[in-house]
Amino acid sequence: MIENILANLERTNCAMDGTFIQAVSEVLHSLDPILQSDTKYQTYAILERLIVPDREIRFKVQWLDDNNNVHINNGYRVQFNNALGPYKGGLRFHSSVNSGVLKFLAFEQIFKNSLTGLPIGGAKGGSDFDPKGKSDFEIMKFCHAFMRELHQYIGARVDVPAGDIGVGTREIGFLFGEYKKITRNYDGVLSGKPYAFGGSLMRPEATGYGVVYFTVEMLKEEFGDSLWGKVCCVSGAGNVALHTIEKLQYFGAKVVTCSDSEGSIYDPNGIDLLLLRSLKGDGKRLSLENYMLQRLGSVYTKKEDYPHEAHAVWSTPCYAAFPCATQNELTFNDAVTLLNNGVRTVVEGANMPTVPEAIEVFQKNGVLFVPGKASNAGGVAVSEFEMSQNASMEKWDFDKVDRKLNEIMCQIYKRVSLTAKEYGRERNFVDGANIAAFKRLSEAMILEGV
Repeated sequence: MIENILANLERTNCAMDGTFIQAVSEVLHSLDPILQSDTKYQTYAILERLIVPDREIRFKVQWLDDNNNVHINNGYRVQFNNALGPYKGGLRFHSSVNSGVLKFLAFEQIFKNSLTGLPIGGAKGGSDFDPKGKSDFEIMKFCHAFMRELHQYIGARVDVPAGDIGVGTREIGFLFGEYKKITRNYDGVLSGKPYAFGGSLMRPEATGYGVVYFTVEMLKEEFGDSLWGKVCCVSGAGNVALHTIEKLQYFGAKVVTCSDSEGSIYDPNGIDLLLLRSLKGDGKRLSLENYMLQRLGSVYTKKEDYPHEAHAVWSTPCYAAFPCATQNELTFNDAVTLLNNGVRTVVEGANMPTVPEAIEVFQKNGVLFVPGKASNAGGVAVSEFEMSQNASMEKWDFDKVDRKLNEIMCQIYKRVSLTAKEYGRERNFVDGANIAAFKRLSEAMILEGV
């Protein structure tokens, strides 16, 4: 049945949808234990319904640069499934954005949001507009033009976008300002807003902090161990990576690597977070080569100077690895290197950053592997907290948000771990996450009928 469904999916999707088909295949193959347990999933055609988005919206975005030159970009919103609540998922502004990437991200978002236990469905959106190199006014004009098209498809109880790559507090502020002008509504239609007008404390930190909270709980329960004194490798140098490094250091870990699109840093003395933030924080895009120039003993490796299908960021012996950059960044060769260097756990901070062949290497050799849909759900959890605060016209303090985030991540770990055991997949957190999320989703889909 699964192979027939995947064959039909490949037939009805275009070539650029490869990452989407990869994500669906990974999920469906891990659901076999629950599918075999009850015929209701086949009776209600849950799989066939689940893998097709409710709607894919595409629109033209026209805007003027600072010299009054006209530019055209593509805008998208993929509303995948709202069985559990309003569509929820980020907006990504990057030149790599297309419908295939967004379908993959929206599909993953359904499962991630289900695992939180919160009342939110799954969606994703964005544009092939790249904020890099643009002035604040150009970004503002693009965001206003984007919202003029998007506003008719979203609402506080319909679809609540958030930020993602290329969309931070500044962009969300511009988007929300235009939404208010058009609709005259001051409601929680976007999350990740500036704190001054309805944003939640700790939203920028949430994904990275959540990754580490999940890891701390998992190590305690699975190994009776902690992060204290452990060497860790992190990829990326964006928002998720920075806050993952920060929280790892808080728990006593020694983080020795990070990376960007051009190369990677190895610092045997531990990453200097203040220096890294001076290069990469608050939207800065300075090369990591500057880190080496300012930090004695650190080593910078250009991407092109490392062997094909491998990355220097994973070449260092470590206890735990945290891929926090982008999809399919951790390859089979990287997995073999990490395994040979003694890695005990790999916890995803990005969305699907590990290729299937690498996951197989980790699982066959007893490495605890945690998929991003479980470990990086902290960002969307705090986004839902923002929705709750907006709805009740309240403001939660930092400690309350942090405490609730920690609780959510510990609950996700327990839900994933117990589900894996229940279906004979102990310590297989990929199967545990997919089955746990699917159970909640399918129950809602069955209850609402066809």
